[in-house]
Amino acid sequence: MREAVPDSTGAPGDTGPVGFPRMWRQGENLLVGAALVAMVLIPLAEIVLRAAFKVGISASTSLVQHLTLVVSMVGGAIAARENRLLSLSAAVDYLKGPYRSAAQIYSGAFALAVTALLFVAGVQFIGVERLGGTILAYGIPVWVIQLCIPAGFALISFHIIRYGADRWPGRLLVVLIAGMIITAGLMSPFSPADMVPVGLAGLILATAMGSPVFVLLGGAAVILFWGAELPIASIPLDQYRLVTNPSLPALPLFTLAGYFLAEGGAPRRLIRLFQVGLGGVRGGPAIITAVICAFFTSFTGASGVTILALGGLLMPILTASRCPERSALGLLTGSGSLGLLFPPCLPLILYAIVAKISLEEIFLGGILPGVLLVALTALWGARQCPRVESNERGFSPGEVARALWEAKWEMLLPLVALGSLFSGLATPVEAAALTALYSFLTQTVFHRDLKLSRDIPRVLTECGLLIGGVLLILSVALGFTNYLVDAQVPSRMVDLVTGAIQSPLVFLLLLNVFLIIVGCLMDIYSAIVVVVPLIVPLGAAFGIDPVHLGIIFLANLELGYLTPPVGMNLFLSSYRFDKPLQEVYRSIVPILLVLLGGVLLITYIPILTTFLPNLFYR
Repeated sequence: MREAVPDSTGAPGDTGPVGFPRMWRQGENLLVGAALVAMVLIPLAEIVLRAAFKVGISASTSLVQHLTLVVSMVGGAIAARENRLLSLSAAVDYLKGPYRSAAQIYSGAFALAVTALLFVAGVQFIGVERLGGTILAYGIPVWVIQLCIPAGFALISFHIIRYGADRWPGRLLVVLIAGMIITAGLMSPFSPADMVPVGLAGLILATAMGSPVFVLLGGAAVILFWGAELPIASIPLDQYRLVTNPSLPALPLFTLAGYFLAEGGAPRRLIRLFQVGLGGVRGGPAIITAVICAFFTSFTGASGVTILALGGLLMPILTASRCPERSALGLLTGSGSLGLLFPPCLPLILYAIVAKISLEEIFLGGILPGVLLVALTALWGARQCPRVESNERGFSPGEVARALWEAKWEMLLPLVALGSLFSGLATPVEAAALTALYSFLTQTVFHRDLKLSRDIPRVLTECGLLIGGVLLILSVALGFTNYLVDAQVPSRMVDLVTGAIQSPLVFLLLLNVFLIIVGCLMDIYSAIVVVVPLIVPLGAAFGIDPVHLGIIFLANLELGYLTPPVGMNLFLSSYRFDKPLQEVYRSIVPILLVLLGGVLLITYIPILTTFLPNLFYR
């Protein structure tokens, strides 16, 4: 798979194909950055006004929710502009010459056809919303902000054309074929229901050739709605409802906090702290790797960011400690996804929203399982390291104290994020805004690693790109999911599974196998929207605690990132460390087995997940 991860060549918009207007790129970057800044400032102002004057900002919650919609569509357009929309590992990568060009044109044409239809659906949605006359705040009609849905799809369509071929004759061919695909569907002599299998087959082929994941899920929704002769305007309606969910703004805000840390000097300071504290212990570098990777993934929400950003810092530490190169490669690849169970990681937030469970409970539920997986990874890594000789550098309290003082602001970050949330001082969105502000201050004011004019716009754009790419997938996938729900697929699955399986233990084992396969084939964000509504009723039928089910789901998806041959982190690790995929496969097998054991412990010892939620909320 390919993930929307930072490009080492520079900020989004500073590179990109020649000929795309620089002013337009800067406008997109400025808009997504301004929306993120406003999302931080409005909740912070709410906290201050509530504490000082017992008042708030009129419609502040709604404003922040609709700013999330702006970030999702503009960020998605930027991801398309930079050709960094998430896609599956494409068969086109293995083609050469004219075959490669033909596959690229076909996948681009099908992606353009789907995106154009989503644009039409967005226009239809706006037409209905205008008739409602709903006011967002301060006299601004809601439909004005909702316009970013069709506008975003229009921009994405334009960028798909640009990347559909290398030259304009090829791009015109992409447009022509896309028009033929749409016309063939609308003018077919066969009934729409009969054409659904043909449309889905073409969509799957386009995905294999490199079309983005959002095209697969959005296209499936469009085709199925068309086959059932239902209005496709319900797809952007579902998109709007998901993106403006009251809890969702916490997702981009916590991610922004993680990006400030990753782009500043925080990785270097935290690594130095753990190195002077544990560097003289056998396995100290392995423990450092597991803990630091988990810390950063928990805030950025993207394991690829962790591997790409920290791999260059941690690999020399591991090799300098005489850790075998293959073990070091496996440890870094496996550690990239460790933080997915720790609050405030993106998948935890998304799962809580889709499964309709308490955000605070799933935050608490992930802590002990996350600690277990980090501990198992660190112990395995420590066993791969040679024993420390007595004449090697020992523990120095003075060095530890200096390193701790230098990293004190970063060490306080979890206290700010979780303390403000669980103390009742702030709502989840306000806690996320406070965390983003704190991370900004630590890297720009306290340490001065990031410059306001040079670095902050780049970080804001990079964060918007990642969030836009993720929310674009989630929002169009919801239309597909709701079609499955309307078709009573979940209830039929419950009847089928409960009729064939009576034991909850057997169900959990089969669920683990199924989820690992899902993790190999789908990115975690798509899986949350598509698969969670299917398994939640099954969990309820077998009496499984909903928070426990959520942690089982996410822990298995962690394994999916690492499972050969198509786990996403395997490709990212191969790219980052310049190693053949076969070598990465061999390196990951031992740590994959260790983590599999951890997932089974999480699955069959539910108290690991339920203890903290029961202690504080039940």
